[in-house]
Amino acid sequence: MAINEKMTIAEILKARPDAARILQQFGMHCIGCAVAAGETLEGAAKAHEVNLEELLRALRIES
Repeated sequence: MAINEKMTIAEILKARPDAARILQQFGMHCIGCAVAAGETLEGAAKAHEVNLEELLRALRIES
């Protein structure tokens, strides 16, 4: 499954549990919080002031 910015954090983690490590490297430490269940990767990146393209690249390289 290709990861994209419209996927929720929960969807990404379900498909790729190892993505938690990458998200944490980008400062997204609340991946288990209630908001993560419905928040898109795009929304999370914006909320955490993370460059979305860099995050997507890291998630895709590791897949």
